[in-house]
Amino acid sequence: MTIAHRKSKTVEPPAILLIEDTLSLQMVYRATLINAGHKVITATTAAEGFALFLQEAPQIVLLDLTLPDRDGLDLMQDILAQGPETHVIVITANGSINKAVEAMRAGAHEFLVKPFDEVRFLSSIDNALSDPEDPNPRPRNTARKAPDVPEGVFIGSSHAMTRVQEKIGSVAQSMATVFITGESGTGKELCALAVHRQSPRSAGPFIALNCGAIPAELLESEVFGHMKGSFTGAISDKIGAAAAADGGTLFLDEVCEMLPALQTKLLRFLQTSSVQPVGATRPHKVNVRIVCATNRDPAEAVRLGQFREDLYYRLYVIPIHMPPLRERDNDVIEIAEAALNRFAHEEGRHFTALSDDVRRLFQDLPWPGNVRQVLNVMRNVVVLYDGDKVQRHMLPDDLATLPPTEQTHQAAPVLWRNTPTLGGLLGRPLAEVEREIIEATIELHAGSVPRAARVLDVSPSTIYRKLENWAKASKRPPKA
Repeated sequence: MTIAHRKSKTVEPPAILLIEDTLSLQMVYRATLINAGHKVITATTAAEGFALFLQEAPQIVLLDLTLPDRDGLDLMQDILAQGPETHVIVITANGSINKAVEAMRAGAHEFLVKPFDEVRFLSSIDNALSDPEDPNPRPRNTARKAPDVPEGVFIGSSHAMTRVQEKIGSVAQSMATVFITGESGTGKELCALAVHRQSPRSAGPFIALNCGAIPAELLESEVFGHMKGSFTGAISDKIGAAAAADGGTLFLDEVCEMLPALQTKLLRFLQTSSVQPVGATRPHKVNVRIVCATNRDPAEAVRLGQFREDLYYRLYVIPIHMPPLRERDNDVIEIAEAALNRFAHEEGRHFTALSDDVRRLFQDLPWPGNVRQVLNVMRNVVVLYDGDKVQRHMLPDDLATLPPTEQTHQAAPVLWRNTPTLGGLLGRPLAEVEREIIEATIELHAGSVPRAARVLDVSPSTIYRKLENWAKASKRPPKA
């Protein structure tokens, strides 16, 4: 099918303009948005970004407030003067919260504080697209029946998932700590939410915290809170996730990424049920059920000295393993068609099923990204096409060239040593080589920092911190 033919039968998704001068971060954000089915145009300077804004008239602008040629706040005011209906989402570093608040007062739709995880990032985009005050909302087919399967429930009738459902039903009524394991994208947070919703605590809060997406120096404050003036930037009291979950459930995702010092404090919290915010003189009691998750082998993390053994035994009370999609028989078809129904309803499309050819292909694919990858593929198809059934030519071009599996990752270092690329790395500073390898690995895994971190055998927070430091370094004036 030619490009012209494709355009004649599809409606282009609304453009998102990304203005970010740090190329490594721009690459990560862009890949995440494209994988979620969005059209993205990028700029590295304020001048280039404003010119693209005038040319493309995007509905959403993602704007880094620190740009090399102009203040981001001034640029945002010019953008809103030209297009008052534009949703500007500002991106700022941890030390610039006051500037982000100033941007909100000046008309920004939302702000994101680096580093942020993929869920938070895409949620801000979805919120902007579905803003009821938007004068040009995306078309909806109101006559179409809403999907029978709501977002956020388990889908699949395989034996593996039936066992998971039965285990959730058995453990939900207790107060015992649940430890969920499984590959990235298998639905660990959905499992934790199911435990909460089927428990006597379902009327209480469900607070989720991604331990791998928060810088180490901020994680203690995020978990336990802090008092005003307890450290630089603490301009007011902050309630932590543990206190916010009082009466409900606290979900700690990527718990194996916690630094040893915080693991000690978490262990004390589990033993005493008491929270002491940073800067506070007295602890106070909370009533919280803990559910945690990791995509690593927690026993191996203990063996390597990366996770406290006593904390492991305190948390690993009731394990639930989320099986990868390749071990779930025909669940991939059920998941894909349920997602197709929901997305078609949201986008005003007419899709109802997969073609036989696509069904066979989906059953043969290994799906290394698991359920999350299937959802991204379905979103991509629904945004770009319309019809009764999903045909093979509608699938993303790169679906046949899936990211390497864990088995290929193990062989990769040997293959890499035997390639001519090594010659291009010899004789260069180690820091430069490290940055190139990290950025290339992130790109290889479609912008997913947690997945790149697993391949490189480091904590995701380490990569987020390096990306932030590189971003700051690139904005420093050159030495005289």
